[in-house]
Formats: sequence, structure tokens, C-alpha cells
Amino acid sequence: MAKPWITLILSSMMLIAMPFVHGLDQDPLAVEEWFKNLPSMTQKQTHLHFYLHDLVSGTSPTAMRVAQSSITATSPTAFGFLAMADDKLTTGPEPNSTVVGQAQGIYGSACLEESGLLMTMNLVFTGGDYNGSTLSLLGRNPVFHPYREMPIVGGSGVFRMARGVATAKTHDFNLTSGDAIVEYNVMVVHY
Repeated sequence: MAKPWITLILSSMMLIAMPFVHGLDQDPLAVEEWFKNLPSMTQKQTHLHFYLHDLVSGTSPTAMRVAQSSITATSPTAFGFLAMADDKLTTGPEPNSTVVGQAQGIYGSACLEESGLLMTMNLVFTGGDYNGSTLSLLGRNPVFHPYREMPIVGGSGVFRMARGVATAKTHDFNLTSGDAIVEYNVMVVHY
């Protein structure tokens, strides 16, 4: 049985560490101070490479349909379906590759003419230099094009004020299950 004072110390340490993301204080006054220093900061450029595992089948799917329109079932593009996702981001395409984060958000079929998704995702990094930081992706993903470009419209933590481009390329798509592995190259500028 743990001593009560050990639990108190550990709880206090967690509360002290929680407002920080890799040394960036998230307290409103600290954020205000960060903005005051913005004119003297130098922009950084970062290239990220990872694989997104979108699993819609099996016993542990990472993306699930949460809504559909009255024409989704008869539409050749599944127009109007919406899915919520919490997909793994890994260093390689293999399912057992090192996990570097999660893609958490929503995507839906927004095009009547071709398979084009509207994607709004938070890329949440859970390890390494970017642990606790996020990038926000918002854009059109025409899934059957060889390469798809989507904007990065913001970020947090070490990616505060980020902007950039994510390029997606399907690595593997299972026509039977609907599961996909997508390679991402992300270029961002941030402070």
C-alpha cells in the first residue's frame, strides 16, 4: 500500500508539469508574454514524415461512421457520410511501427462527382521532440489521386502558430475492408 505522502508528492508533481508542453508554458499570462516576444523570434521550418493507419474494420476500428445523409447509400461517392477518427501515426507502414502520435478528428464525403473528403484533423504527437504538440489539418482530400495536398492551418506546443502543407499518398488500401495506410509528408513553418 502506497504511503499517503508519496501519492501527494506525485500528484503535486503532475499538477506542476501539466501546463507545460516541451518547456512551453500554456498559462494565459505566459502565452501573452510569448506573443509579445514574437517579433524577435526566428521562424523554424520542420519536415515530418509518418504513416496514418485508418482502420474501419475488425474488432478495434480507429475510425467509425457517425452520420450519413439520406443519399449516402445510393451515392457513388458515399456523399454525406461522416466518420470520427483516432488513427495511429507511425514511423513506418507496418502496423507494429513505432507510434509517434494520433490523427484525431472527423472526415466526410463532401463531393458528388468524385471521392473527395473534407478532413479536419488534429495531429497529436506523443513522443520525441514534439511530445504534447499538435498540428491542425483542414482541407480537401481527393482520396484516389496519387498525391493530395492539404493545408496545415495551425498548431500548439512547439508548433504554436504553425502553417504549412501536408502531402498524402496512399501506401495501401484494402478494397474489401476499407482499411488504409497513408504516407504523410508535412512541411511547416513555426516559431
